[in-house]
This record gives sequence, structure tokens and C-alpha cells, in this order.
Amino acid sequence: MLTIPELEKIASQVRRDIVRMVNGASSGHPGGALGSTDFLVALYFKIMKPDPSRFSMNGEGEDLFFLSNGHLSALWYSVLARYGYFGVGELSTFRKMGTRLQGHPATAEGLPGIRTSSGSLGQGLSVATGAALAKKLNNDEHLVYCFLGDGELQEGQNWEAMMFAAGRKVDNLVAVVDCNGIQIDGPTDRVMPMGNLEDKFSAFGWKVLTMYGNDMAEVVETLKKAQWYTGQGQPVVIIMTTHMGFGVDFMLDNHEWHGVFPNDEQTKNALAQLDETLGDY
Repeated sequence: MLTIPELEKIASQVRRDIVRMVNGASSGHPGGALGSTDFLVALYFKIMKPDPSRFSMNGEGEDLFFLSNGHLSALWYSVLARYGYFGVGELSTFRKMGTRLQGHPATAEGLPGIRTSSGSLGQGLSVATGAALAKKLNNDEHLVYCFLGDGELQEGQNWEAMMFAAGRKVDNLVAVVDCNGIQIDGPTDRVMPMGNLEDKFSAFGWKVLTMYGNDMAEVVETLKKAQWYTGQGQPVVIIMTTHMGFGVDFMLDNHEWHGVFPNDEQTKNALAQLDETLGDY
């Protein structure tokens, strides 16, 4: 079983991958990806522990993950590669012509680990709810996880999915909302205030947990707690507070890094702040 320090080392390498991938492509979304790294590393390497060798599109007999905020693709690709779904060297093809590592996750290229295209914000929770309901109908006791951004909740389809999941007692579903308070045009409270998300999810009938997403120990503890609350008649949501650009000081909490790539000098600066722990691709 991986320890917290071991998970933190993986997270540092994943952050290096993200910076290098976005720089190499001269395109991408580093801010949210860096902020959410601890969560996705913990989910794959400690909580779900899927088996890449038996990947199938239907996901029968294993926990599933859906990335609704698909612009964080660099993070997901790095985690999938570091976990063994495909060779780490393929990360160098990110966002390049003919690559399987599209700017937003896609299924047409057959990249292992990905079961649905995403990036059209607001749709992922509906997909995950359907997958979770299918598992219940098939007597598959595994869980479905869905990752969403806070700005993404401005899309109305999310609230329909929330109603449905609670109304149908889809209690094998765990949603995680990245609340960094920032979206492409600035602070979420300025673009479209969403009020108290804990109260709103609770009012819709969800079990609500909270965590600070840039503390690996707290992330692991809260994800384990979420597992415990499944199967009790309610879908579970974790309201996760993070810092955009975490790990790189000049990107920290700055909405301008939502979708801007670092130049070579900035990349060198960023990598100097992140330990190389598993070897760069």
C-alpha cells in the first residue's frame, strides 16, 4: 500500500508532466490540472486501484472514473500513463496532430482508460449517473466517480443530474467538485455566483463531505470516508477546495493560467519548483 509521502512523490512527477506537456504543445490548461493533481493521484493509486490490463469500455467489475471538466486532460493523461495504461513516452504527443492525447479526452483514438469524450462542460455528471445506475441494475457493487469544476456547475444540466441521482437513490456515485473559485474569465463569484454548494447539494438529497484538495493525507482520508457513505441511499459529493496552479508559485490562484501555456523560461522556473521523482518522459 502506498504511503502519503509516496503519493506526494507521484503527484510531484505528475505536476512536472503537466507543465512539460502544456509547454510542448504550446496549448492547454495547466492551472486547474496542477490544483487537482493530489486528488486524482490519490483516487487512482490509493482508492480505486484499477487494473489497466483488463480495461474494457463497459467497465464491468471495477470502479469507474469520469472527467467532466475535460480541459484538465493533461492531468488525467499523466495519471493514466504513470499508472500503466499506456507508455509514459506518449505524453510527449499531447495535443499534437494525430495523437491519441487530444486536448479534451476522446474515445475515437482508443486511448486506454477513457470511456467517454468530455470537455463540453456540464455533461459528465449525467454520464456518470447513468453508468452508476447501470452498475446497480447489473448487481455490480463497484463505484463510479465523477470530477467536475465549480464554474461548470453554472450549466443547468448538472442540476437535473443531481435531482435524478438523488431521486433514484444512485448511492454508488461519488461526485467531486473542484472549488478553486476561478474560471476562465475570473472569479466564479463574479462570473456567476453559485451560493453555498454544500447547502444546495444537501437540499437536493446528496450526502455532502468537504476537503482541502492540496493536502494528500486529507484527500485520502476523505475519499475513504466517501466510500463508507456509499450504499446508504444517497449519492455522495465532496466539495473540494484547491488552489489553481498549486505547486508553481507564479500560477497560484491566478485565473490567467486557466488556459495559457508557459513559455520555455517559465517552464524552467516551474520545473525548478517540482521534484522529479519518477523520471521525466
